[in-house]
Amino acid sequence: MRTHPVVGDSALALVLTGLSITTAVLAGTGTPSAGHGPIRAADALSLALITLTCLPLALRRRWPFVLLWLAELPQIALAALNYDGGLTGLVSLILLYTVAAYRGLALSLVAAAVASFAYVTSLILAHDPGGWPQQTVVAVVALAVWVVGRSVRLRRAYLAELVDRAERLERARESDTRAARAEERSRIARELHDVVAHHVSVMTVQAAAARKVLDTRPEAAKDALMAIEEMGRTAMREMRGIVGVLRTDGESGELAPQPGMGDLPVLVDQMREAGLRAQLWIEGERQVLPPGIDLAAYRLVQEALTNSLRHAGPAARAWVTVRHDPGELLVQVEDDGRGGNGRLARGPEDRPGHGLVGIRERVALYGGILRIGPRQGGGFEVRARFPLKD
Repeated sequence: MRTHPVVGDSALALVLTGLSITTAVLAGTGTPSAGHGPIRAADALSLALITLTCLPLALRRRWPFVLLWLAELPQIALAALNYDGGLTGLVSLILLYTVAAYRGLALSLVAAAVASFAYVTSLILAHDPGGWPQQTVVAVVALAVWVVGRSVRLRRAYLAELVDRAERLERARESDTRAARAEERSRIARELHDVVAHHVSVMTVQAAAARKVLDTRPEAAKDALMAIEEMGRTAMREMRGIVGVLRTDGESGELAPQPGMGDLPVLVDQMREAGLRAQLWIEGERQVLPPGIDLAAYRLVQEALTNSLRHAGPAARAWVTVRHDPGELLVQVEDDGRGGNGRLARGPEDRPGHGLVGIRERVALYGGILRIGPRQGGGFEVRARFPLKD
């Protein structure tokens, strides 16, 4: 019935037509009316007028306002000719309800005025106004029908708004989910880049050193190979910790905490083993850092030392300074190598990567200030200030 409302409306029109004709035939017995003369017996004309009044109900949802006009005209003719209209008065109420429930407020008010005018006209032409109690009941019923129709329309509009709002919220949630996934993929890509770039760079340097001393100093070559092995294991362990969060069926034992500023001594020792003369200074009273800043500062030092190892030259030195100030964390990495003159000797395998871009994104994410450039007196410098907020 909801899928094909015309079927239900057609059945209603047929039933109401049959009942109206039956009532009109039974009522046309010559009983005097309160106005003038007896009620005329039902004939072909009255039955045709009753049919014209009731059958338009089949299309009431499509053209309710037009059909209200068309239904009132036969009812006025029935009253003027002193025929009994049966239940045709219900047609006006049904069409009035339909206009109020499916059309706007202005049109529903016009429909109420049309129905009232047609009813008054019928009373005048029939010379049978009836008593005031009867007219009061008719007016109250018509008003109640109109109010119910408006209430149904308002409720339907409210439910439609709720459905539309739910759909908008669902689309917004899906958009937020896609944005969160893209952000997480970007974060994981940065982490993987930092891990792979650092460890692979150190392993490359160690492998080159082992190759050079393999024939003359086998013990030194063995130490370099052992360092490469340990560095590879560390890289695998860190990568498992990064991508382990993406596994839904992985064991919790594969997950490990991300590195932080507390791991800087180990990082500096690794760079020393790789051939970079690095030193670490920590100034000020150490304080507990937010996890994000802790990881961002560590990755900054890691990327800066890796660049120094690759580009500063074989005899370069590097200094890492970490200063804990009230409300601020300063991280500075300097070297005295060839990076300061802007003429880095890069081979085909040393194409510019995303390291500096990743550093800038990390520092900017936490409202920090970053400086990357040549150092006074030669060399290269990376300095970042992270504000420490509550």
